[in-house]
Amino acid sequence: MNKKKVHLVLGSGGARGLAHIGVIEVLEENGFEIVSVAGCSMGAVVGGLFAAGYNQAYKEWMLTLTRNMVFNLLDFTFTRQGFIKGERVFNFLREVTGDQEIENLKVPFTAVATDMLRNEAVTYTSGDLYKALRASIAIPGVFTPVLENGQFLVDGGVLNPLPLDLVRKKPDELVVAVNLNGPATEEKMVQKVNESPEAVSALLKWLHLTGQDGESVSGHASPLTDYSLRELLLLTYNMTQDRLTSLMLQTYPPEVLVEIPRNSCSTFEFYKAKSQIELGRETCLKALVPYT
Repeated sequence: MNKKKVHLVLGSGGARGLAHIGVIEVLEENGFEIVSVAGCSMGAVVGGLFAAGYNQAYKEWMLTLTRNMVFNLLDFTFTRQGFIKGERVFNFLREVTGDQEIENLKVPFTAVATDMLRNEAVTYTSGDLYKALRASIAIPGVFTPVLENGQFLVDGGVLNPLPLDLVRKKPDELVVAVNLNGPATEEKMVQKVNESPEAVSALLKWLHLTGQDGESVSGHASPLTDYSLRELLLLTYNMTQDRLTSLMLQTYPPEVLVEIPRNSCSTFEFYKAKSQIELGRETCLKALVPYT
């Protein structure tokens, strides 16, 4: 019996993207053949490493991470454009996997970033994998942008958080899309980020540098002073992604939609790999019922 061919589209959403690992496992365990992957931000990271043949190795590494280890992987910098360089983790991955060229990966792969100067999406289907991934995850105001070839590159989620428009499939093939900004579960409808003392200190230095300290122009406290600037940036960013994802799903509806609750974990909680991977598995199994 021939395997059912699947084009996999992996959305953006920070640490919630660890659920992508579980989705990939379930597809392969149930006899589906993944023939292409398109990913944005964390979807690009998981999708790219899968396409290179390192899904299991990446999973095993993520399962070892603790809160302190995640913090140590964040290479803080203090610029007006962001406070995390995001190079340390990719340098580590490059040491494990070696250099990877996208056109030579085991599965055809596309990563999505955004060129802020030209206000357009940028797709990577060739070239250095890790350069593409670094551009794709550059959340504005959090990660420093990638400046390359006259482009000002940030997270692909700015314009295309679930790149369904990039899929080219045959009539007998399936599109499986994983939306990391699915409907929130009832508990913790608004989830705040648990900051470590070190992260708070780094963030305060960055706020001082940019002249933003949680007060309004008049000097009075803002109604949102219970939230850090990072939390406000991510909350606003996620709301925009929700709207763009909804429009993409209406225009390019996939055969299978796996929706991970947006409050299942916050952007930097990569130490929750075990629960997120299992959530991806459970949610994917339910979504696949008509095809298994």
